[in-house]
Amino acid sequence: MAEDLDRVLDAVAPRLRELRRRRGSTLAELSSETGISVSTLSRLESGLRKPTLDLLIRLAGAYRASLDDLVGAPQIADPRIHPKPFYRKGRAIIPLTRNNPDVHAYKMVLPGHPPDAPIEQGAHEGYDWVYVLSGRLRLALGDEEIVLEAGEAAEFDTRVPHGFASASAEPAEVINLLSTQGERVHLRSA
Repeated sequence: MAEDLDRVLDAVAPRLRELRRRRGSTLAELSSETGISVSTLSRLESGLRKPTLDLLIRLAGAYRASLDDLVGAPQIADPRIHPKPFYRKGRAIIPLTRNNPDVHAYKMVLPGHPPDAPIEQGAHEGYDWVYVLSGRLRLALGDEEIVLEAGEAAEFDTRVPHGFASASAEPAEVINLLSTQGERVHLRSA
């Protein structure tokens, strides 16, 4: 039993290092987010320190992963995701992925927006995909603006200034896929 536990804990280090690498975070950024010192994070990732439950819980929160995923526990048969909605800038955001370190999927309910009001734009590293489930979506990309109807999709490099809002006073529902960099900018810094 002790050998099995040691083997499981030894396998955590490369998982932690790979999760951070895929996320594109530095040890300092992860330290700031979790409250775990840079030196402790470095020792965890190199296998020089065994993870404690407290450390694993904080890292699981930062990576939006379960403890089972961090320690490599066998996947249970139920693949369903039990999303917990949250709100940013008046938008209801429902996570649709939990463990994919490369792309994060969200359903967003965008409140009505005056059709002639400007759309706030930003630019950053990453890539973004959006699919309109219902309503109409105004997508601003630099100096261009298009309206997407239900059933239409768009994809774009987020280094181009961009933003989107409902195209009318009625709400719009969209599925939004964000690369890890885009997810950090759009959902964690707001």
